[in-house]
Amino acid sequence: MSRFSGKKAVISGGTHGMGFAIAKALLEGGADVLLTGRNEHNIEPARKALPGAHVIRTDTASLADIKALRCVVEDKLGHIDFLFINAGVSVLGPLESVTEETYDHMFDINTKGAYFTTQRLAPLIRAGGAIVFTTLAQGPATANLSVYAGSKAALRAFAQVFAAELVVKGIRVNAVGPGFIDTPTLGVAGLTPELRAEMAKLGDRVTPMKRHGTPEEVARAALFLAADATFTTAVELAVDGGLMQIGTAL
Repeated sequence: MSRFSGKKAVISGGTHGMGFAIAKALLEGGADVLLTGRNEHNIEPARKALPGAHVIRTDTASLADIKALRCVVEDKLGHIDFLFINAGVSVLGPLESVTEETYDHMFDINTKGAYFTTQRLAPLIRAGGAIVFTTLAQGPATANLSVYAGSKAALRAFAQVFAAELVVKGIRVNAVGPGFIDTPTLGVAGLTPELRAEMAKLGDRVTPMKRHGTPEEVARAALFLAADATFTTAVELAVDGGLMQIGTAL
C-alpha cells in the first residue's frame, strides 16, 4: 500500500515551489490532493504536471474566495486529513519605503488569508489529521524583510494557539520554517536576475551548510509533521541548513 493511500489533502499555494513539491509527494504516495494558486500562469502548468490533482484558482486574500474554496473542498474531497497553509508573498523594502498598499498586500495573503483559510477548512479535518503552516526560519535578522517577517511571525503564533484549540478534536498543528530555499523566485516577488544572484550568494554564505535547501527537502519536513510526527503539536521545525541553530558562527 502506498504511504498516503486513502489520505486527502489541501495545499494553499501549491502550484509552484515548496507547495508544488508537497503536492507531488502526496500524489506519488497515493493521496487525493486539492491545491490552490492565484497566478493563472502557474495553474495550467500545475494541472499538466500533476495529473489527478484538483487544481483550483483562488485568491487567498479574498474572504469570498476562501468561502467558495470550502464548498469546492467539500464537493471534491469531503473530509480531509492534511491541510498545508503555504500560500505567501514577499516584497523587499526598507522601513522608509514600505507603503500601506505593500503592507496590506503581504498581510492580506500571508496572515489574514492563512487565518481564514484555516478557520473555514479546519472543520473538515478528520480526527488524527494535521495542519502545517509554512513560516520562516528564525535566523539572524535580514534587512528589508520587516513586513514579511512580521506576517510570518503571526503564523507561528497562529500555529501554537490553534494547536491548543484543536488538540481536543484530535488535530495536530505545526509549522515548517524554511531558510534559503532554491525556488524560482527565492521567495521574493519581483527580483531582477542580478538581485536574485546576489540573494543566492548571501544565502549560501550565511547558511552553515553553505547551500540552499530544495523544495523537496521542505516537503519532506512538512510531510513528516503532517503524517509521521503523531505525538508532536505546536512546534516549528526549521528547515534552514542550521541557520537558526548555528547562525553565522561557522
